[in-house]
Amino acid sequence: MNLADLNKVARAVVAPGKGLLAADESTGTIKKRFDAINVASTEESRRDYREMLFRSSEAMNRYISGVILYDETFWQKAEDGTPLVKLIEQSGAIPGIKVDEGTQALPACPGELVTVGLDKLAERLKKYYEGGARFAKWRAVIDIGPQIPTMTAIRVNAHALARYAALCQAAQIVPIVEPEVLMDGDHDIDRCYEVTQRVLNKTFQELRVQRVALEGMILKPNMAIPGKKSAKQVSAEEIAEKTVRLLKNCVPAAVPGIAFLSGGQSDEEATAHLNAMNRIGGLPWPLTFSYGRALQAAPQKAWAGKAGNVAAGQRAFTHRARMNSLASKGEWQADLEKKAA
Repeated sequence: MNLADLNKVARAVVAPGKGLLAADESTGTIKKRFDAINVASTEESRRDYREMLFRSSEAMNRYISGVILYDETFWQKAEDGTPLVKLIEQSGAIPGIKVDEGTQALPACPGELVTVGLDKLAERLKKYYEGGARFAKWRAVIDIGPQIPTMTAIRVNAHALARYAALCQAAQIVPIVEPEVLMDGDHDIDRCYEVTQRVLNKTFQELRVQRVALEGMILKPNMAIPGKKSAKQVSAEEIAEKTVRLLKNCVPAAVPGIAFLSGGQSDEEATAHLNAMNRIGGLPWPLTFSYGRALQAAPQKAWAGKAGNVAAGQRAFTHRARMNSLASKGEWQADLEKKAA
């Protein structure tokens, strides 16, 4: 393991004013996205859509540091025969790869899941590195509900995240460690804070046990936020204050940066919350974005599967990327959204 090179890639991922495009939706997930815009999900349509994003030169050059890819996309070629990975590299962004293989029910823990995919991961990572990937992503899912999460679910998912991270670093790939506490329930922000604190503490304990170099990784956490069904919704300022306090309590300063997931927030909510955190300032790590739906919902709608709408889709993507770039510097303002409408 060359830690200096890993650290260099990690710092490039969280470079000032830039963040990650999470374009790693599984075939099933992107089908749901395409169903919503009445587009058939085929290998070709998925390729065309992602090629549109990767050829958005202003967004990719100025605001996107890297792209998380799904296995299918990683090996695909653009319509003119250029590998999609090469399009990303030519824009100045770094190609990355989602390497987990989804979730399975966790035995003896009703309603809880464990992420799988460690079998043969070392061999897969070698192929991805040879194909151009310089970082990877693994997502653990922790749900909040009556009697859950159990300590069992937190521990097994933290252990798997750390195993994945150690294997990535051995393959000279920067691991993005994503322990996501879901916002699907009716819990309030304090319950989210408490569960996320437990999850982050256990994750970093496992990372230390498995000798993962913190200087060569990126954390992709959820924000401290109420569940979508909670009767107690709160301001962006409260979300920012509690999330920053949570991170200061749990995340070592050695980590090069933190790239948040949007986790079901609307486009503007995800931007506003990131902006409010960066306005607090005084943090040991940069805070940026690693958004999927919150970057892509607008361009998907504008594109709608039509070749004649590519430019419109690219404009929508560039706008959202720029808004989040500003938020990563604490410079976003809500009226900038209205001006673009």
